[in-house]
Amino acid sequence: MPFEFRKTELEDVMLVIPKVFEDDRGFFLEGYKKSDFINAGITDDFNQDNHSKSSFGVLRGLHYQTKPKMQAKLVRCIRGKIFDVAVDIRKDSKTFGKWLGVILSEENKNMLYIPEGFAHGFLTLSDTAELLYKASGEYSAQNDRGILWSDPDIGIDWEKYIKNFKPQLSQKDRVQPYLKDIKEEDLL
Repeated sequence: MPFEFRKTELEDVMLVIPKVFEDDRGFFLEGYKKSDFINAGITDDFNQDNHSKSSFGVLRGLHYQTKPKMQAKLVRCIRGKIFDVAVDIRKDSKTFGKWLGVILSEENKNMLYIPEGFAHGFLTLSDTAELLYKASGEYSAQNDRGILWSDPDIGIDWEKYIKNFKPQLSQKDRVQPYLKDIKEEDLL
């Protein structure tokens, strides 16, 4: 199998490590193979691919979409390095409000699978970073929501990676609500 699927402390979130074939010409890897993902329990039907580029210190997130347009994501950093974060916002989950962060980079080539019911964000740690990610649902502005990146009840340790951290944020990400202030119907 060209992938190793590692469970994480957040139920259903998986670190996906592809098998990389390298030689003096470069490398080859499979970024996605439906049958292997299904065998690992990831049965989402990915139907939108996204590509983003960000500069050092850019923080995007924490984003999610509400029902009926929820999204699972498969995130990979193809250039540079990011601190990628998933936050459990499934109101009946035993890990509700907990977060997981992993380093994704062009060097390690790892991916993070984030199922429906999680908010997602990342911090760019290199001069620039480019991400490719698959989404199980198409973008819906009507269902687009977010949580404030610095919510103290969640407590993501962004400064672990950038000391004296002053993130570059979009206007939208500056004014997101705290998790405790999200309407009940917007929790997943």
